[in-house]
Amino acid sequence: MNVTIRKIGNSEGVIIPKEILDRLGLKTGDSLELQMENGGINLRPAEEDLSRQLEVARHFMNKHKVALKKLAE
Repeated sequence: MNVTIRKIGNSEGVIIPKEILDRLGLKTGDSLELQMENGGINLRPAEEDLSRQLEVARHFMNKHKVALKKLAE
């Protein structure tokens, strides 16, 4: 299936056909993981557990950045 890169605001993007979204069980607002592989782009549904873990880790690191900086010395 071919899609065209389109201007979307100040960025560019592609429109994912509804048929593909339906097959993957995706909807507006869902997150995708983007990886470059073998000269191409691979998109897959993001693992929500990982997203949540990263969010918690960022919050922890921001809250304790002074202590983490001292430990890194």
